[in-house]
Formats: sequence, structure tokens, C-alpha cells
Amino acid sequence: MARRTSAPEPALVTALRAALPVWPVVRRVLMTVFGLQLLLAISLTLVDSYRRRGKRPAKFPVTPPTAVEVEGGTVTTYTFGQDLYDDMLEAIAGARSRILFETYIWKGDAVGERFKRALTEAAERGVDVYVIYDGFANLVVPRRFKRFSPALRVLEFPVYNAGLRPFDLRRYGRDHRKILVVDDQVGFVGGYNVGTAYATEWRDTHCRITGPGVFDLSRAFADFWNLHRRSRGRMGRHVDRPLLLETVADWAPHIRVHRNVPRMWMFPIRSMYLEAINRAQHHIWMTHAYFIPDEDFVDSLVAAAQRGVDVRLLVPAKSNHVVADWLSRGYYSQLLAAGIRIFRYTGAMVHAKTATIDGSWSTIGTANIDRLSMTGNYEVNVEFIDPAMAAKMETIFRTDLGNCTELRADEWTARGIHRRFTEAVLAPLRPLL
Repeated sequence: MARRTSAPEPALVTALRAALPVWPVVRRVLMTVFGLQLLLAISLTLVDSYRRRGKRPAKFPVTPPTAVEVEGGTVTTYTFGQDLYDDMLEAIAGARSRILFETYIWKGDAVGERFKRALTEAAERGVDVYVIYDGFANLVVPRRFKRFSPALRVLEFPVYNAGLRPFDLRRYGRDHRKILVVDDQVGFVGGYNVGTAYATEWRDTHCRITGPGVFDLSRAFADFWNLHRRSRGRMGRHVDRPLLLETVADWAPHIRVHRNVPRMWMFPIRSMYLEAINRAQHHIWMTHAYFIPDEDFVDSLVAAAQRGVDVRLLVPAKSNHVVADWLSRGYYSQLLAAGIRIFRYTGAMVHAKTATIDGSWSTIGTANIDRLSMTGNYEVNVEFIDPAMAAKMETIFRTDLGNCTELRADEWTARGIHRRFTEAVLAPLRPLL
């Protein structure tokens, strides 16, 4: 009787059998690496928090709010929170028909209470007041502050918005926008959240718009409201009703409002920046609180510098997120080697998200240069194609340079080995932030 021989084992099965003994080692290595990153990030955060205790930010130079004419209206730029809040509250107090108020962080402190009271008073005198705030960003805000008058229409963008679709990445963006529109006549947008510290201690940039550009801010708010009015977050009276806009404004080619909408997989702000950078011929001056760009963004800045463009990047010397600082520093060697100048803002937190290019183009908005803002969160930026507005933004940038120290290439090269180690270990976290 012939002996039966077994069929040869498939190559894939053989490869898997060979790999099985290696997998535990690979798993341990991965856990060690990611564990080290997590431990380092937590340690840096705790140490930074300890060092900040009891410290007050230093005073910083500001540019007084002045208006320039753009596209049949005006644009007023603010670099000091108290000036901005005074004008926002004045606009709310004078509202006659409708207020659209949206913010990422809304502190339950004295400034937050002033805004809450002003909005409530407007609603109680017959103004339609719509309010949106981000639930996750305000987890630490006392629940009592989140109890609103029934006269307000309030939508809390939920902490978890995916519902029964946990793998739908379109539903995980945060509402990072800051918008106020009053009577469709005046609109405010920029980097300022609402809170006492932001009034005097943070250097940020916001703008007030009148004219045709206001309609696009109203539309941005209404589209968000209508998209999420049936969400699972905390809701007030009549939140499930759509917000309809009665009028349509004319096109305003010199003021363009760009909105990131993760739910629709729309991220035009990144494209706006890349197009402007790639067109630059003379100078690119950017101010950003958190600078963690993707490779294409870095390549565009490097290419601009290599063709002779004066590229300057203004960032905080120390931001309120120490891990973001370390991730940002990982790009400095490449940027400095390309001739890009880096200025670090000292003494206070610079939270602005602005840029100006070639004396013609500028932008003010809510989007940082990082993955969360470029391809993750709900954001809004206003693009201005106007020489007068660009000149104003250049004046602000020069004023801010007076509170900066420039980072020299030789200084950066001489940094310690522990700093290089920290940058290298944290580098894989860049795509997450």
C-alpha cells in the first residue's frame, strides 16, 4: 500500500508561521515606543503646569483697532481682547432682530457671565438669539453656567457626535470656530475665545466686518446649525428648527470666507494657504499659536524661501500646550536651513492664526497650522485680497516682532542632546495633532 504524502504547505502559511515567534517582540517594541511617547508627553505637561503656577503673563504691545475699507464695507482688526469684547457687547446690546453667537471655549467667569447676560437680555427683548458652543472644550465649565434662559436657542455641540457610526471619521471634528453676527449687519471672527484671561493676558487676533462679507459669516453659522440641530448634544428651545436666511448678498471677491466642514469632507483652508504661499513673490509673514504642518505645507514654505521670498514665522516661545511646542520645534532645523526666519513671542501667549503675503493677501481666522485644524475640525478663516488690509496686517506683525526674539540657526544647532531626544521621540505624534 502506497504511503500518502501531504500537500506542500502554501507559501503564505509558511510565512505566517515564521512570523509568529517574532510578533511578541514587535508588540513589545511598539508598546515600549508608544508608552515612552505617552509618558514623556504627560511628564512634560505636568512639569510645565507646575512651572506656570502663580505666574502672570507680562504686558505686551498691541495695535489699536482701526478700520480699513474693503469691498464696500469695513474691516477692523483687534489685537487686545478687552477692545474686542467691548465692541462685541456693544453690538449685542444694539441688536434688533437676530444674533448668531458661536464659540469654542466659553468660560464661566466674569467675562463669560457678561456675554451670557447680554445675550439673555437681547433674547428677552425680542431678538432671536442663536448660540453654539463646543461641549468638549467646555467640559470643565460648571454645569450651572450652562443653564440658559428658555428665551435663547442653544446648541451644545456634543462631546461624542458619531452616534452609531463610531468608525465614521467625518463625525469627530470639534467646533473650533468663533463667530458673532448681529442683524446681518456686522460680523466678528478670529482666534479669541470668551473668558477673562483672554481679555488681557493673551495676544490674539480677531476682526469686525461690515458690508457684503457679513452674509458669508451668517451662512457659515446657519449651515452648521442646520447640519447639527438634531445632534445628541445639550439643546435648548426650538433647536430642531432650521435657521433660514432671508437675504442673499452679492459676491464679494475681495473677502472670501472659507469653512472646513469635516461632516462633508471639505477642508478649503489648507488649500487657501497653499495657493497663496505658492504664488508668493516677495514676503510671507505668518503668526500661529500651534505650528505642526504636514510635509506638503513645509515643502511649499521651503520652496518659497529658496526662490527668494522673505518667509517669517512668528510662534509663541512657550504656548499653553507644551507638547505642541515640542512637536513644532521638530521642524525648525529644516526651516532654518532653508532660510526661513523664526521669531518666538515672549512673555505672553500668542494665540493668533494669521498671515499676510506680498502686500496684497492676508487671512484672519480660527485655523491653526496643524492636522486638527487643517483636516479635522470645523474652522473658519476670512481671506482678504486687498492692499489696505495687507498693510494693516503687516503693521500688526511688525508690532509683534518687538516682543519677539529671533531664533538663530547656530543657536538651534547648539541645543542639547536631551532636546534632540525629546523632539525625536515625540515626532510620531505629529499626525495626531
